[in-house]
Amino acid sequence: QVQLVESGGGSVQSGGSLRLSCAASGETYDSYLLGWFRQAPGMEREGVAAIDSDGDTNYADSVKGRFTISQDNAKKTLYLQMDSLKPEDTAMYYCAADFFPTSFLRPSLKQRDYTIWGQGTQVTVSS
Repeated sequence: QVQLVESGGGSVQSGGSLRLSCAASGETYDSYLLGWFRQAPGMEREGVAAIDSDGDTNYADSVKGRFTISQDNAKKTLYLQMDSLKPEDTAMYYCAADFFPTSFLRPSLKQRDYTIWGQGTQVTVSS
């Protein structure tokens, strides 16, 4: 069974950068969908960025041009480089995965399309 463990969260000032990592353990497959989600207190969880096994990416409008999703297949690790951070980026960040996903026009940012979730890592951006 695949497990996901996030790391790299922390506190940073507005305009700063952080890189989140998500390490996968267990058996993985060549057809996959990987994503980053976030949830602020009192808010619904929202999709931030996603990448599929074709290398296609998708971003929420709120992070386009500031966040970059990438992967290192040899290390079974997913990354989220976050630049120009804003206080509204403060949230718990989760990575998620699905294997042999339904074919999408773009990698999905919807929670329902993911079956495996990490425990989350906190990101706090102060003004």
